[in-house]
Amino acid sequence: MKRIVILISGRGSNMEAIVQACAAEGWPATVAAVVSNRPGAAGLAYAQSRGIPTAVVDHTAYAERADFDAALAAVVEGHAADIVVLAGFMRILTPEFVRRFEGRMLNVHPSLLPAFTGLHTHRRAIEAGCKLAGATVHLVTAELDHGPIVAQACVPVVADDTEASLSARVLACEHEVYPRAVRWMVQGALSIRDGIVTHTAGEPQFLIRP
Repeated sequence: MKRIVILISGRGSNMEAIVQACAAEGWPATVAAVVSNRPGAAGLAYAQSRGIPTAVVDHTAYAERADFDAALAAVVEGHAADIVVLAGFMRILTPEFVRRFEGRMLNVHPSLLPAFTGLHTHRRAIEAGCKLAGATVHLVTAELDHGPIVAQACVPVVADDTEASLSARVLACEHEVYPRAVRWMVQGALSIRDGIVTHTAGEPQFLIRP
């Protein structure tokens, strides 16, 4: 039984999608804990309502990023995490933290990587005249918003899209593709070769939604 620890900073809608999929699909896994860097994160209440242990490692209590990451890593390891999932976790992790969990830590980014790393992805996609936008689930490496791509989902960018409308459609895709990618990790169904991730049984690693 794999143990998943999910890191959040806010409402944790992707965390909710993963928790629900794990239960509904009968994964050989349990969400062992939900950890936030913000005491008031709304997602903590949802996790508690599902009987999932929660913890807070408040980043404002640490003068140095390395000290925060060390405390966070201790909490994650205290829950014996096999898989670490970043679900709207709004902190840049140090290379030391990443090395401790490399190969078993996932993130979702709201763009079709390698395009539009960083912030304001939807606005930048619209301003660039992109005809497609989307989300990418990737393995976390020390380089921000990089790492081997596990799965992607895309939606069209329509003429009257705003940053908010495009964000909402992409987020709906994240709620589909992220649980799928976590399930693959739980099942040991991913192979990595030369930085390319493939599903060992050939399951599609993309979604296309209207």
